[in-house]
Amino acid sequence: MNQPGTPDGSTQPRKVTMYRNGSVYTAADPFATAMVVDGDTVAWVGSEQAASSIADSSMDVIDLRGALLAPGFVDSHVHLTETGLALAGLQLAGVRSSRELLDAVAASTTDGTVSTDGTVLGHGWDETAWHDRTLPTPEELGRAAGGRPVYLSRIDVHSALVSPSLVAAAGLQGMDGFDGGTRVVRAAHTAARLAARQFPDADRRSYQGTALCEAAANGYVAVAEMSAPHLCSAEDLRMAASWNDDGAMPEVLPYWGQLATSAEHAQSILDGLGTPVRGLAGDLNIDGSIGSRTAALQEDYSDAAGQRGSLYLSVDDAAKHLAACSLLGIQAGFHVIGDAGLEAALDALDLAAVEAGEQRVRAAGHRFEHVEMASPSALERLAKYSVTVSAQPAFDAAWGSPGGLYEQRLGERSREMNPFAAFYSKGVPVAFGSDSPVTPLRPWSSVRACLEHNNPEQRISARAAFLGHTRAGWRASKYRNPLMGQLVPGAPASFAVWEVEELMVQVADNRVQSWSTDPRARTPLLPALDTGKDPACLQTVREGRELFASPGLRG
Repeated sequence: MNQPGTPDGSTQPRKVTMYRNGSVYTAADPFATAMVVDGDTVAWVGSEQAASSIADSSMDVIDLRGALLAPGFVDSHVHLTETGLALAGLQLAGVRSSRELLDAVAASTTDGTVSTDGTVLGHGWDETAWHDRTLPTPEELGRAAGGRPVYLSRIDVHSALVSPSLVAAAGLQGMDGFDGGTRVVRAAHTAARLAARQFPDADRRSYQGTALCEAAANGYVAVAEMSAPHLCSAEDLRMAASWNDDGAMPEVLPYWGQLATSAEHAQSILDGLGTPVRGLAGDLNIDGSIGSRTAALQEDYSDAAGQRGSLYLSVDDAAKHLAACSLLGIQAGFHVIGDAGLEAALDALDLAAVEAGEQRVRAAGHRFEHVEMASPSALERLAKYSVTVSAQPAFDAAWGSPGGLYEQRLGERSREMNPFAAFYSKGVPVAFGSDSPVTPLRPWSSVRACLEHNNPEQRISARAAFLGHTRAGWRASKYRNPLMGQLVPGAPASFAVWEVEELMVQVADNRVQSWSTDPRARTPLLPALDTGKDPACLQTVREGRELFASPGLRG
């Protein structure tokens, strides 16, 4: 299968690799045990017997020893710099009190986890899991940090704890969302976050590289970077996109969430970014989060009478943005979580369809991020406009259990959160991601969360969840190659190899499982996820180039 030359005209033959003696997840042959990669392309998939007949000495042969070879994961919503910061900074998910948080901050001033400019950066605290939910005072936080600036993002990254020195540096006095305490939301949070991100480009690139290495080590071949002016600078976006230049990391699918008022304005934004983006979408916030009580609700929060969150965009502004992008034929989209936020976004779609035409709105392939609360009528309207929902299954795993965050904030409404099965049944396109650093880059845990949704009525099969984490991610970004996310001859060789204990068919309804596992059903098999243990990644390959390899692959 060697070819005489490479696409660039050189005479050196392309590398040909055969993987055999495993299980290949492919629509071409549900019983395939081997695959051949020629350069950057899948050349063949088939049986072990056939592999023996075509193997030759020119091939690099890898014995899978029973491992699973499957399409690489696509994370449909990440923040690279923030993920790298979370991995390198203070890990606060495990703290259970204000005292423990202050102790962690105090320890950080001597153990090297402060940033280059001396700012203490941390992520992941969640007061709903604390024994005593009282937050530290400004004086306590400033004392623990020895006077250094402190920025500690909540698990949902929609609020943060800040020290007096950061309050002063960011000019938070008098801003919306600052009440004199340590916790900031809305405009004050945006200002504090940007002030805490004034580090050198070398640090920024290091943080992004850390995040991409983490993604590669967990089987991701692509990630959708959701940049926006309130999160980072355009330089941060350009740096994230620049990782695609040499192909040595997972592909970055860049988005920029900046509001446009007309098609001309949208084009000027695109022209001024200095790098191509897949759309003016992502974290262009219509509302906030459930955890920080900034998601816009139609009824009060159950644990905060009179509070219904925040709408950051008007229906008219959102409609102008959708119409502008539709007229240009590019993706628009919003961060939307609460039911009132979704209603505003849907009303904006109706207005945009009047201005730009329903067909143009549908053809643009707009996307809404999160969409955690959606009524049956809202689902029908999403389907009408072919809007893709980019959802995060790990949210339900983290916060959807009885007594968890959702129930605390929403009461009985919590059962209707993250309606994955309803999306599918209503024909709403769905792609899945992590919103890292909100939840970690652990794709199989995310697939399991779909299978084990806390509301049994919203569970989906492992196969549907897997496709939502792979092929659907490419489709959600309007990627031009229709073979992305598949392992069939002619497709790009982007995949991951997994050490697995057992392969099986797992569906939301256990009554179906017995016949689905019958070989005559020709249903591709996936790792058994009911053990609670994720498969171990042995190798990640993007278009024929190895991004990650475990010593166990060839050992």
